[in-house]
Amino acid sequence: MTDPAAQLEPLPDDWSTALAIVAHPDDLEYGAAAAIASWTGRGRTVAYLLATRGEAGIDGLSPAQAAPLREREQRASAAVVGVTSVEFLDHRDGVIEYGTPLRRDFALAIRRHRPELVITLNHHESWGGRFRNTPDHRAVGLAVLDAAADAGNRWIFPEEGLEPWDGVRWVAVAASPDPTHAVPAAQGMERAVASLLEHRAYIEALTDQDPAEYARRQLEGAAQGAAARFGGVPAVTFEVFPR
Repeated sequence: MTDPAAQLEPLPDDWSTALAIVAHPDDLEYGAAAAIASWTGRGRTVAYLLATRGEAGIDGLSPAQAAPLREREQRASAAVVGVTSVEFLDHRDGVIEYGTPLRRDFALAIRRHRPELVITLNHHESWGGRFRNTPDHRAVGLAVLDAAADAGNRWIFPEEGLEPWDGVRWVAVAASPDPTHAVPAAQGMERAVASLLEHRAYIEALTDQDPAEYARRQLEGAAQGAAARFGGVPAVTFEVFPR
């Protein structure tokens, strides 16, 4: 674990294509979207891959009702921050299992998209302290870290006929309790708030707060919390693993 008071480094900026792989609709919107908005605003290409359709995420809706609703919300949310490629896999929300099938799905996506930067969500046991992380986030995050290496080995998952891709230079883990790098949040913050608000059905089921106030408080609060370790600049934080 790094020193919790250590200054964060700027996330490397010399790349053109990224792939974000997470478990659920809304995972990227709780913070990472401000960085993504700033990247697409400067001409970078970012694609999204979601392991599930978030079908178990709204208590008042059956999975059959929730899945198409949350898929629509995610596509609208991605569009706000300049992301047009949004793909969904069919792993079951809430019971994703780490293992070879998950690694294969992610490695093949990396081979298809050929990103330099891969983004995922916190794979650690907690969000920091005693706030435990969910099994889906842990399984997906760990599988992404492994798949970034799998994608470059032609003898791992060769049966799909895709050429290996050894061009992933970094895996950046958003919302990690042990961040190492950061991206200034100001340029993308308004679009990030609007992006999170596209998940209106999910937010309204989650909290009684006004959705707009809730979204702004969540994102601006997290960015301000990182400022002390990033030269006083509000930021989105990542734990970066070089490849």
